[in-house]
Amino acid sequence: MTVSQKVFTSEEQKKPQKSGALKTARLAQRIIMMVLGAGMMSVALEIFLVPNQLIDGGITGISIMLSDIFDIPLGILLTLLNLPFLVVGYKQIGKTFALSTLFSVVVMSIGTQLLHPVNPITVEPLLAAVFGGVILGVGVGLVVRYGGSLDGTEIVAILVSKKLPFSVGEVVMFFNLFILSSAGFVFGWNNAMFSLIAYYIAFKLIDITLEGLDQSKSVWIISDKFRDIGEALTERLGRGVTYLDGEGGFSGENKKVIFVVITRLEEAKLKSIVEDWDSDAFIAIGNIHDVKGGRFKKKSIH
Repeated sequence: MTVSQKVFTSEEQKKPQKSGALKTARLAQRIIMMVLGAGMMSVALEIFLVPNQLIDGGITGISIMLSDIFDIPLGILLTLLNLPFLVVGYKQIGKTFALSTLFSVVVMSIGTQLLHPVNPITVEPLLAAVFGGVILGVGVGLVVRYGGSLDGTEIVAILVSKKLPFSVGEVVMFFNLFILSSAGFVFGWNNAMFSLIAYYIAFKLIDITLEGLDQSKSVWIISDKFRDIGEALTERLGRGVTYLDGEGGFSGENKKVIFVVITRLEEAKLKSIVEDWDSDAFIAIGNIHDVKGGRFKKKSIH
Protein backbone atom coordinates (compact mmCIF):
# COMPACT_ATOMS: atom_id res chain seq x y z
CA MET A 1 0.00 0.00 0.00
CA THR A 2 1.38 3.41 -0.92
CA VAL A 3 1.41 6.45 1.35
CA SER A 4 -1.31 8.12 -0.75
CA GLN A 5 -3.47 5.01 -0.39
CA LYS A 6 -3.00 5.11 3.38
CA VAL A 7 -4.01 8.75 3.55
CA PHE A 8 -7.05 8.13 1.38
CA THR A 9 -8.10 5.19 3.52
CA SER A 10 -7.67 7.27 6.67
CA GLU A 11 -9.85 10.05 5.26
CA GLU A 12 -12.51 7.51 4.31
CA GLN A 13 -12.52 6.22 7.85
CA LYS A 14 -12.91 9.74 9.23
CA LYS A 15 -15.92 10.39 7.00
CA PRO A 16 -18.00 7.21 6.84
CA GLN A 17 -20.55 7.25 4.06
CA LYS A 18 -24.20 6.84 4.96
CA SER A 19 -26.58 5.23 2.54
CA GLY A 20 -29.10 7.40 0.74
CA ALA A 21 -31.96 5.39 2.23
CA LEU A 22 -30.68 6.00 5.76
CA LYS A 23 -30.31 9.74 5.16
CA THR A 24 -33.81 9.91 3.70
CA ALA A 25 -35.27 7.98 6.63
CA ARG A 26 -33.59 10.26 9.17
CA LEU A 27 -34.69 13.40 7.31
CA ALA A 28 -38.26 12.07 7.18
CA GLN A 29 -38.12 11.34 10.91
CA ARG A 30 -36.91 14.89 11.66
CA ILE A 31 -39.62 16.44 9.53
CA ILE A 32 -42.38 14.32 11.08
CA MET A 33 -41.27 15.05 14.64
CA MET A 34 -40.88 18.79 13.99
CA VAL A 35 -44.35 18.92 12.41
CA LEU A 36 -45.74 17.04 15.42
CA GLY A 37 -43.97 19.37 17.87
CA ALA A 38 -45.02 22.55 16.06
CA GLY A 39 -48.58 21.21 15.79
CA MET A 40 -48.68 20.54 19.53
CA MET A 41 -47.57 24.10 20.23
CA SER A 42 -50.36 25.37 17.96
CA VAL A 43 -52.87 23.35 19.97
CA ALA A 44 -51.47 24.65 23.26
CA LEU A 45 -51.72 28.24 22.08
CA GLU A 46 -55.10 28.30 20.31
CA ILE A 47 -57.01 25.71 22.34
CA PHE A 48 -55.71 26.52 25.83
CA LEU A 49 -53.60 29.64 26.35
CA VAL A 50 -54.75 32.39 23.96
CA PRO A 51 -58.53 32.00 24.56
CA ASN A 52 -57.85 32.37 28.29
CA GLN A 53 -55.54 35.36 27.80
CA LEU A 54 -52.49 33.45 28.94
CA ILE A 55 -49.11 33.77 27.26
CA ASP A 56 -45.86 31.89 26.78
CA GLY A 57 -42.43 33.46 27.04
CA GLY A 58 -40.24 34.80 24.24
CA ILE A 59 -41.40 35.96 20.82
CA THR A 60 -44.53 33.84 21.21
CA GLY A 61 -45.58 35.83 24.28
CA ILE A 62 -44.93 39.13 22.53
CA SER A 63 -46.93 37.92 19.52
CA ILE A 64 -49.90 36.96 21.69
CA MET A 65 -49.99 40.40 23.35
CA LEU A 66 -49.60 42.31 20.06
CA SER A 67 -52.28 40.13 18.47
CA ASP A 68 -54.71 41.07 21.23
CA ILE A 69 -53.83 44.78 21.17
CA PHE A 70 -53.85 45.33 17.39
CA ASP A 71 -56.20 42.49 16.36
CA ILE A 72 -53.62 40.95 14.01
CA PRO A 73 -53.76 37.16 13.39
CA LEU A 74 -51.35 35.38 15.72
CA GLY A 75 -49.90 33.19 12.95
CA ILE A 76 -48.77 36.23 10.95
CA LEU A 77 -47.06 37.82 13.95
CA LEU A 78 -45.31 34.57 14.89
CA THR A 79 -43.73 34.37 11.44
CA LEU A 80 -42.90 38.07 11.02
CA LEU A 81 -41.38 38.58 14.47
CA ASN A 82 -39.25 35.44 14.25
CA LEU A 83 -37.86 36.19 10.75
CA PRO A 84 -35.18 38.74 11.80
CA PHE A 85 -33.82 36.32 14.38
CA LEU A 86 -33.78 33.50 11.83
CA VAL A 87 -31.67 35.64 9.49
CA VAL A 88 -29.21 36.26 12.32
CA GLY A 89 -29.28 32.58 13.23
CA TYR A 90 -28.56 31.61 9.62
CA LYS A 91 -25.41 33.75 9.60
CA GLN A 92 -24.16 33.10 13.13
CA ILE A 93 -25.34 29.63 14.17
CA GLY A 94 -25.81 27.57 11.01
CA LYS A 95 -27.92 26.90 7.97
CA THR A 96 -29.43 23.63 9.16
CA PHE A 97 -30.58 25.07 12.48
CA ALA A 98 -32.02 28.21 10.85
CA LEU A 99 -33.90 26.28 8.15
CA SER A 100 -35.24 23.77 10.68
CA THR A 101 -36.43 26.63 12.86
CA LEU A 102 -38.03 28.43 9.91
CA PHE A 103 -39.86 25.26 8.92
CA SER A 104 -41.12 24.69 12.47
CA VAL A 105 -42.24 28.30 12.90
CA VAL A 106 -44.16 28.24 9.60
CA VAL A 107 -45.90 24.98 10.56
CA MET A 108 -46.77 26.46 13.96
CA SER A 109 -48.11 29.64 12.36
CA ILE A 110 -50.28 27.70 9.91
CA GLY A 111 -51.52 25.55 12.78
CA THR A 112 -52.61 28.57 14.82
CA GLN A 113 -54.49 29.96 11.81
CA LEU A 114 -56.33 26.68 11.25
CA LEU A 115 -57.16 26.22 14.94
CA HIS A 116 -58.20 29.81 15.65
CA PRO A 117 -61.93 29.21 14.95
CA VAL A 118 -61.98 26.13 17.24
CA ASN A 119 -63.58 26.64 20.65
CA PRO A 120 -61.27 26.23 23.69
CA ILE A 121 -61.53 23.02 25.67
CA THR A 122 -61.67 24.90 28.99
CA VAL A 123 -62.22 28.46 30.12
CA GLU A 124 -60.78 27.77 33.56
CA PRO A 125 -57.40 29.63 33.64
CA LEU A 126 -55.67 27.16 35.95
CA LEU A 127 -56.64 24.14 33.85
CA ALA A 128 -55.63 26.01 30.71
CA ALA A 129 -52.26 26.89 32.25
CA VAL A 130 -51.54 23.32 33.34
CA PHE A 131 -52.63 21.44 30.22
CA GLY A 132 -51.49 24.17 27.86
CA GLY A 133 -48.09 24.18 29.54
CA VAL A 134 -47.75 20.40 29.27
CA ILE A 135 -48.65 20.26 25.57
CA LEU A 136 -46.51 23.31 24.77
CA GLY A 137 -43.50 21.91 26.62
CA VAL A 138 -43.63 18.55 24.87
CA GLY A 139 -44.08 20.25 21.50
CA VAL A 140 -41.14 22.60 21.94
CA GLY A 141 -39.02 19.76 23.32
CA LEU A 142 -39.66 17.62 20.23
CA VAL A 143 -38.68 20.43 17.87
CA VAL A 144 -35.50 21.21 19.82
CA ARG A 145 -34.61 17.53 20.09
CA TYR A 146 -34.70 17.20 16.32
CA GLY A 147 -32.59 20.25 15.56
CA GLY A 148 -34.90 23.25 15.42
CA SER A 149 -36.48 25.90 17.58
CA LEU A 150 -39.84 27.65 17.84
CA ASP A 151 -38.73 31.00 19.25
CA GLY A 152 -36.15 33.57 18.16
CA THR A 153 -35.39 34.45 21.78
CA GLU A 154 -33.15 31.39 22.02
CA ILE A 155 -31.08 32.62 19.07
CA VAL A 156 -30.66 36.02 20.71
CA ALA A 157 -29.69 34.33 23.97
CA ILE A 158 -26.99 32.26 22.26
CA LEU A 159 -25.47 35.35 20.64
CA VAL A 160 -25.75 37.57 23.74
CA SER A 161 -24.17 34.90 25.96
CA LYS A 162 -21.04 35.03 23.79
CA LYS A 163 -20.52 38.72 24.57
CA LEU A 164 -21.78 38.96 28.15
CA PRO A 165 -20.94 36.91 31.28
CA PHE A 166 -24.35 35.21 31.32
CA SER A 167 -25.38 31.72 30.26
CA VAL A 168 -27.99 31.07 27.57
CA GLY A 169 -30.46 29.97 30.24
CA GLU A 170 -29.96 33.17 32.25
CA VAL A 171 -30.50 35.39 29.21
CA VAL A 172 -33.68 33.49 28.24
CA MET A 173 -34.94 33.73 31.83
CA PHE A 174 -34.36 37.52 31.88
CA PHE A 175 -36.24 38.02 28.60
CA ASN A 176 -39.12 35.83 29.67
CA LEU A 177 -39.53 37.40 33.11
CA PHE A 178 -39.76 40.80 31.39
CA ILE A 179 -42.30 39.49 28.86
CA LEU A 180 -44.40 37.64 31.43
CA SER A 181 -44.43 40.73 33.65
CA SER A 182 -45.63 42.81 30.70
CA ALA A 183 -48.61 40.46 30.41
CA GLY A 184 -49.87 41.88 33.69
CA PHE A 185 -50.46 45.27 32.04
CA VAL A 186 -52.19 43.72 29.01
CA PHE A 187 -54.27 40.86 30.46
CA GLY A 188 -54.26 41.61 34.20
CA TRP A 189 -52.03 40.32 36.98
CA ASN A 190 -54.07 37.19 37.68
CA ASN A 191 -53.59 36.04 34.10
CA ALA A 192 -49.91 36.98 34.26
CA MET A 193 -49.47 34.70 37.27
CA PHE A 194 -51.34 31.88 35.54
CA SER A 195 -49.06 32.47 32.54
CA LEU A 196 -46.06 32.03 34.82
CA ILE A 197 -47.46 28.66 35.92
CA ALA A 198 -47.88 27.61 32.29
CA TYR A 199 -44.33 28.76 31.50
CA TYR A 200 -42.84 26.82 34.42
CA ILE A 201 -44.70 23.62 33.48
CA ALA A 202 -43.63 24.00 29.85
CA PHE A 203 -40.02 24.57 30.95
CA LYS A 204 -39.98 21.33 32.95
CA LEU A 205 -41.68 19.34 30.18
CA ILE A 206 -39.09 20.57 27.66
CA ASP A 207 -36.37 19.07 29.87
CA ILE A 208 -38.25 15.78 30.23
CA THR A 209 -38.81 15.58 26.47
CA LEU A 210 -35.16 16.29 25.72
CA GLU A 211 -33.77 13.92 28.32
CA GLY A 212 -36.51 11.28 28.32
CA LEU A 213 -38.23 9.78 31.31
CA ASP A 214 -35.41 7.27 31.57
CA GLN A 215 -32.80 10.01 32.01
CA SER A 216 -29.16 9.03 31.61
CA LYS A 217 -26.49 9.97 34.13
CA SER A 218 -22.71 9.97 33.91
CA VAL A 219 -20.84 8.68 36.94
CA TRP A 220 -17.19 9.09 37.96
CA ILE A 221 -15.92 6.89 40.79
CA ILE A 222 -12.47 7.08 42.42
CA SER A 223 -11.47 4.17 44.63
CA ASP A 224 -8.47 1.95 45.33
CA LYS A 225 -10.82 -0.98 44.71
CA PHE A 226 -11.67 0.24 41.22
CA ARG A 227 -11.31 -3.19 39.63
CA ASP A 228 -13.72 -4.89 42.04
CA ILE A 229 -16.23 -2.05 41.77
CA GLY A 230 -15.99 -2.00 37.97
CA GLU A 231 -16.56 -5.75 37.69
CA ALA A 232 -19.50 -5.53 40.12
CA LEU A 233 -21.13 -2.74 38.09
CA THR A 234 -20.69 -4.76 34.91
CA GLU A 235 -22.07 -7.91 36.49
CA ARG A 236 -24.93 -6.49 38.55
CA LEU A 237 -26.00 -3.45 36.50
CA GLY A 238 -25.07 -4.77 33.09
CA ARG A 239 -23.22 -1.55 32.28
CA GLY A 240 -19.89 -1.25 30.52
CA VAL A 241 -17.29 0.70 32.48
CA THR A 242 -14.19 2.59 31.40
CA TYR A 243 -11.05 2.97 33.51
CA LEU A 244 -9.35 6.36 33.23
CA ASP A 245 -5.96 7.45 34.54
CA GLY A 246 -5.99 10.27 37.07
CA GLU A 247 -3.64 12.01 39.47
CA GLY A 248 -4.47 13.42 42.88
CA GLY A 249 -4.05 17.20 42.83
CA PHE A 250 -3.07 17.31 46.52
CA SER A 251 -1.27 14.00 47.02
CA GLY A 252 0.18 13.59 43.53
CA GLU A 253 -0.72 9.89 43.65
CA ASN A 254 -1.85 8.05 40.54
CA LYS A 255 -5.49 7.09 40.67
CA LYS A 256 -7.85 5.04 38.54
CA VAL A 257 -11.19 6.66 37.73
CA ILE A 258 -14.20 4.55 36.79
CA PHE A 259 -16.51 6.13 34.24
CA VAL A 260 -19.94 4.61 33.61
CA VAL A 261 -23.28 5.75 32.16
CA ILE A 262 -26.47 4.65 33.93
CA THR A 263 -30.16 5.56 33.99
CA ARG A 264 -31.84 7.58 36.72
CA LEU A 265 -33.48 4.41 38.05
CA GLU A 266 -30.12 2.69 38.49
CA GLU A 267 -28.53 5.44 40.60
CA ALA A 268 -29.51 4.01 43.99
CA LYS A 269 -28.32 0.52 43.02
CA LEU A 270 -24.97 1.88 41.82
CA LYS A 271 -24.39 3.69 45.13
CA SER A 272 -25.24 0.51 46.99
CA ILE A 273 -22.76 -1.52 44.93
CA VAL A 274 -19.96 1.02 45.48
CA GLU A 275 -20.74 1.21 49.18
CA ASP A 276 -20.44 -2.58 49.48
CA TRP A 277 -16.85 -2.45 48.20
CA ASP A 278 -15.58 0.91 49.45
CA SER A 279 -17.57 3.15 51.78
CA ASP A 280 -14.99 5.94 51.32
CA ALA A 281 -15.11 5.95 47.50
CA PHE A 282 -15.55 9.30 45.77
CA ILE A 283 -18.64 9.43 43.52
CA ALA A 284 -19.66 12.27 41.19
CA ILE A 285 -22.94 12.03 39.24
CA GLY A 286 -24.10 14.32 36.44
CA ASN A 287 -27.04 14.45 34.02
CA ILE A 288 -26.64 13.59 30.33
CA HIS A 289 -29.04 14.81 27.64
CA ASP A 290 -28.27 12.11 25.10
CA VAL A 291 -26.31 8.86 24.79
CA LYS A 292 -25.38 7.16 21.54
CA GLY A 293 -23.01 4.44 20.46
CA GLY A 294 -21.39 1.67 22.43
CA ARG A 295 -21.73 -2.04 21.98
CA PHE A 296 -22.50 -3.20 25.50
CA LYS A 297 -25.96 -4.72 25.81
CA LYS A 298 -27.94 -3.81 28.91
CA LYS A 299 -28.83 -6.62 31.30
CA SER A 300 -31.28 -6.78 34.18
CA ILE A 301 -30.33 -5.33 37.57
CA HIS A 302 -29.69 -7.85 40.31
